[in-house]
Amino acid sequence: MALHMSGRSSFALQGKSKSHGARTVPLRPGGLQYGACRVPARQRVSVRVAEMTRPTQQDDAAMFCYQCEQTKGNTGCTKIGVCGKTSQVAILQDLLIYQLKGLGAWASFAHQTTNLDTPEVDSFVKAAIFATLTNVNFDPERFVEYITEADDYVELVRGKLARAGVQGRPTAAQLPWFDLQGNPMDFSLRRAMRGQPINADSLEQLGQQVSLLHRREVMGEANSTLLGLHELLTYGLKGVAAYAHHAEMLGKVDASLDDAFEEVLAFLASEASASPDAVLDMCMRLGEVNFKVMALLDNAHTSRFGHPTPTQVRITPVKGKAILISGHDMHDLADLLRQTEGSGINVYTHGEMLPGHGYPELHKYKHLAGNYGGAWYRQKKDFAEFPGAILMTTNCIMDPSPAYSDRIFTTGEVGVSASKHLPGTPGAKDFSAVIKRAQELPGFTHEPEPKMVTVGFGHEATLGAAAAVLDAIKAGELSHIFLIGGCDAPEPSRRYYTDVVKGLPQDTLVLTLGCGKYRFYDQQLGTLPNGLPRLLDMGQCNDAYSALVVATELAKALNTDVNSLPLSLDISWFEQKAVAVLLTLLNLGVKNIRLGPQLPAFCTPDMIDLLVKTFDLKAADTKHPEDEVKRMMANA
Repeated sequence: MALHMSGRSSFALQGKSKSHGARTVPLRPGGLQYGACRVPARQRVSVRVAEMTRPTQQDDAAMFCYQCEQTKGNTGCTKIGVCGKTSQVAILQDLLIYQLKGLGAWASFAHQTTNLDTPEVDSFVKAAIFATLTNVNFDPERFVEYITEADDYVELVRGKLARAGVQGRPTAAQLPWFDLQGNPMDFSLRRAMRGQPINADSLEQLGQQVSLLHRREVMGEANSTLLGLHELLTYGLKGVAAYAHHAEMLGKVDASLDDAFEEVLAFLASEASASPDAVLDMCMRLGEVNFKVMALLDNAHTSRFGHPTPTQVRITPVKGKAILISGHDMHDLADLLRQTEGSGINVYTHGEMLPGHGYPELHKYKHLAGNYGGAWYRQKKDFAEFPGAILMTTNCIMDPSPAYSDRIFTTGEVGVSASKHLPGTPGAKDFSAVIKRAQELPGFTHEPEPKMVTVGFGHEATLGAAAAVLDAIKAGELSHIFLIGGCDAPEPSRRYYTDVVKGLPQDTLVLTLGCGKYRFYDQQLGTLPNGLPRLLDMGQCNDAYSALVVATELAKALNTDVNSLPLSLDISWFEQKAVAVLLTLLNLGVKNIRLGPQLPAFCTPDMIDLLVKTFDLKAADTKHPEDEVKRMMANA
């Protein structure tokens, strides 16, 4: 497959491109290096971009969404999302993504041609993309705000360019899937609305003209692989932007990475996006960008809270008033701990907040009492049974049930209509409403026997044990290392991951991360003969960065490469952060990855064939975990 894009992208303006300050635009030809994995030229995407005609409505579908693993029938949600997302919210999200492609083109043009910085645009782009991630925001009114702001930011960039005396504009290609409202670079919300009031209903009508449902009808079955590649790139970008947003909330921003996000958006509105080769090229390059973003987020966490250290965490409650915090953002946990210190309220983590206990600057709070419940999908049960207030940060929220809707609060980009939203920036958020509600509620009145799990094996701690790992390999006491983790979800087929871990030989080691760990995190796997625990929890899904650092260093120590290590990756995916991590692994040349419990619905047979042949990507055989263990032990 030919991945190199010659010349400048179609959205670049004629004339010379200027450097703009300390920024570099990493995705521009001649900028970012492509990474370790270049797809061989002989393997081309066997896709012909077929003629596209005016669409005809195939059925009475109100939406189309297949961005997550739980999509209906592994085909697509057409009435309401399995996640609970209404068709109106789905269409509003599609409209926002369409707008962001145009905003990204204008911002990318500004960065390429002038010294203009656009930090407010960069921050908005990350937050707005993040809001469209699965299980982040279900509130249509919040999307009305995002859509209105996106239009304002286009005018802001255009105004800055005009005041800087810049002539010209990004070139807007005529693309058949933008047939009704034109290229996003030319879009104006106010002009499109023609004086109509701007509200969720009117924007839904407008959004139908640029929705994924509409683009799918226009492109047709003949171009389903091109559409799938567009969505692979878009969903990867959603995951990368989410990680970058987490880092920004901790005070870490890299303008060159922001430029990369905007150039990807611009690419999706460019003529180059009609080439499957070029789209896959951009996917691989986005994977490299994500590695840098995960490194940025790792630095954001460790510089603020210290490097994680192995820490025992109680998973049974203690008596007293209680607040449960779920989601992903550690800065919200830090702010909550600071504001509740001395109040007599115990704070419990939930879901992907569990790794917070490993950070020294969070663990130091004595009222960080433990972890309650399991993965995100159990929240309706966990939250209903929790006898205190609940604070939901960032993604992984579900529409609250009446059992707890009066005591759940949201903050950041997460949102549901039924909850009270607490705005603010890190360090300046006011959680007094959460604290007040916790004081009104009974809290835990019974204290069961303690049960513990261990977290905190980040790359610093794990590399600190590298000598023990190497000695065990050389002594024949460690035959294989497994990275088993990622996202979790309710399907029965995900018991496969529990069964795999239970079926591993005693001379193996398990690295885990993400909420996928909840399938086996409380298993007593014991230790290797040298005392090293056989189960090492490396953290959140973004801590795939730590796993890659550890694998790379082990390969160096053994004078080999990652693909030659006695290492198997058995990854569970659910949403778009997992897509971003997968693109990073593929870009780095990591092969023989198992992905489950099923492959993404947006991957057509052509795409799957390409991924299998080029990267040795495998679909996990979830019905036969014992056979998969044997195959992985044999590096097959």
